[in-house]
Amino acid sequence: MAKILVVDDETDLEVLIKQKFRKKIRENTYEFVFASNGKHALEQLAIHEDVDVILSDINMPEMDGLTLLTKLNEQNSLLKSVIVSAYGDMENLRVAMNRGAFDFITKPVNFEDLELTMEKTLKHVVQMRETMKAIKENNILRMYVDETVLNFMGGREFETSLSANEIVEASVVFIDICSFTSISENETPDNVVKLLNNYFDVIVKEILAQEGYIDKFIGDAIMAVFRGEYHLDRAVDACLAVRNQIEKLPALSDSVQFTPKVSIGINSGEMISGNIGSANLKRLDYTVIGDVVNVAQRLQSAANPGQIIINENSYEKIKESFKCEKVGEVALKHKSAPQTIYEVLA
Repeated sequence: MAKILVVDDETDLEVLIKQKFRKKIRENTYEFVFASNGKHALEQLAIHEDVDVILSDINMPEMDGLTLLTKLNEQNSLLKSVIVSAYGDMENLRVAMNRGAFDFITKPVNFEDLELTMEKTLKHVVQMRETMKAIKENNILRMYVDETVLNFMGGREFETSLSANEIVEASVVFIDICSFTSISENETPDNVVKLLNNYFDVIVKEILAQEGYIDKFIGDAIMAVFRGEYHLDRAVDACLAVRNQIEKLPALSDSVQFTPKVSIGINSGEMISGNIGSANLKRLDYTVIGDVVNVAQRLQSAANPGQIIINENSYEKIKESFKCEKVGEVALKHKSAPQTIYEVLA
């Protein structure tokens, strides 16, 4: 059952929501909690710690919706909010999105649209919670891979499987948020980190949707790996979705006209998969290495903002499924001959 907090000083909305969603409430699909303003919402959250999504108005007494968004980001970055307001102008939309709102619906409310938006937001929250759980579990393994922990988690057989090194056929992707460091000149460190994490949320969602996994975060870039059937096709699909979603995001603010774009490199082939790191530090990363990985990173470096770049080998594998355009030849680091590269368009 999903728990949704509705924050609005208009009591009519509470009545309407209970009427429109009475079947879902009766079936225990949705449970609604109501608050009359931002201050009341924070009090309700202290009582109902299992709230999944917030639907919030902007203009309210005591604490408005935009201030509430700021408070929510400070307390719970995984809790997603949808603004439901008559103030549908671009300025309010941009402020709300920059403060962490997941989506925006204008009044009078179209309840069919509201339900679809709630379902989409709830799905995103579930995905992010699963991602955070996986990251926490992976970090524990990476930091404490020693005999005591391995024995605790399953004994010698588990230790053997964790430490196994192998050659795998996979696709690796490097996604860089272009010129992101430039906004640090105009924004506080807290805002820079929150904004970067919001961008990463968008990227990770599309990678997970194509059954890829995050290998590591590298500054303002992400390295992802796709294995299994049609791994290259799924990697390309994920990158096209990432580019489209990132380019839909609004500018940062009126004073900082930063609109995000990504540059992406994809490569596919055999690579070594194993635990890399320092046993003395008890810090090992289960990752992939090899020439295929190195080339993917260099292809990303050769990509302009908004470009998805592949080499000729990958092009031959996907040319019948994706629209690509030849860019030309480039010199890649540690490669003796120039490489022909292609841009994936659609």
